[in-house]
Amino acid sequence: MSFNGFTNDDFNVFTINGLDERMDALKTTIRPKLEELGELFAPMLSVATGDEMHMHVAKHARRTKNPPKDTWVAFANNARGYKMLPHFQIGLWETHVFVWFAVIYEAPNKVELGKLLQSKIGKLYKDIPNDFMWSLDHTKPAATKHGDLSKEELSSMFTRLQNVKKAEILCGINIPRDEAVKMSGRDFIARTETVFNSLIPLYKMA
Repeated sequence: MSFNGFTNDDFNVFTINGLDERMDALKTTIRPKLEELGELFAPMLSVATGDEMHMHVAKHARRTKNPPKDTWVAFANNARGYKMLPHFQIGLWETHVFVWFAVIYEAPNKVELGKLLQSKIGKLYKDIPNDFMWSLDHTKPAATKHGDLSKEELSSMFTRLQNVKKAEILCGINIPRDEAVKMSGRDFIARTETVFNSLIPLYKMA
């Protein structure tokens, strides 16, 4: 396993101007690392979930002018795509690394999942670690710490998943850039594995 961790060069890719220039840097700098993480975690997640998980490294193929502000590798139990399925992600913004369980706007079973999450609110509120984050939009870097949410606020996220057509829900961690660049590859892998194990119950619900 050759993953050596993330460096400032990886995060600096998102400061490069121009679509082609940023994409070239992304392909040579970050994408090989995401592929390494994909090859490492797809088998682990397959065992943990009981589903055969396939990795999908973001290609940003539809972009014609705006350079990507983040990039990722996703894991889902379909070799052809992941956006319509509950899935896992590891990726970067300029400011941080994220490790998510995600149900995004293309998933068809959000109403059922929202109801199920709502029915387990007490257990989820207690079991999700306080330093984990919740996000309602995978296209924005902002997220809310679980420990800062009231049970009612968490419940309203689950209600939104049922009632808003474009609603999303993501749960996991953000590792600030300053912290991420100090982590060895081994430390990052260990931390990510711990996070994924904590998120498996959400995946199994979905």
